[in-house]
Amino acid sequence: MKLLTVAALLCAMMALTMAVANSHLVKRSNGCPYGWTRHSDRCFYYVPTTMSWARAERNCLSMGANLASVRSSSEYQIIQGLTAHHGYPQTWIGGTDAPQEGIWLWSDGTSFQYSLWCPGEPNNDRNQHCIEMNYGGSKCWDDVWCDAHLPSVCAKKV
Repeated sequence: MKLLTVAALLCAMMALTMAVANSHLVKRSNGCPYGWTRHSDRCFYYVPTTMSWARAERNCLSMGANLASVRSSSEYQIIQGLTAHHGYPQTWIGGTDAPQEGIWLWSDGTSFQYSLWCPGEPNNDRNQHCIEMNYGGSKCWDDVWCDAHLPSVCAKKV
């Protein structure tokens, strides 16, 4: 009987030790805040609230981000996937040529190396200086007036 009691106490101690050890485990996240989507070294977030390009950029800045720059086709597919859940609306990304016509820049300061302009775009029709994605049936890019009210996608480094 004593042997059975000792064995039961030993099992109970081991179970408690394992429970305490497991309580200190921290669940690892993907490095992005809740609700953000990770791709490579960046996190992306779709903002459904419509606002001007400048307000959208300020909103992203308030979250430690910028309007999304697009560096590759695979990155664009991730961003477009975020808008897909909302029916692919025309959406702000971080491109602008407001400082100098025809010189496109990303609001996060990265170089402009990838683009998906619609045929005939950018056309600067009556001073259009900001990029919307998901334009037309091809879901490509169009330059539009920066005071249009659109949803947006923010991006920040992990």
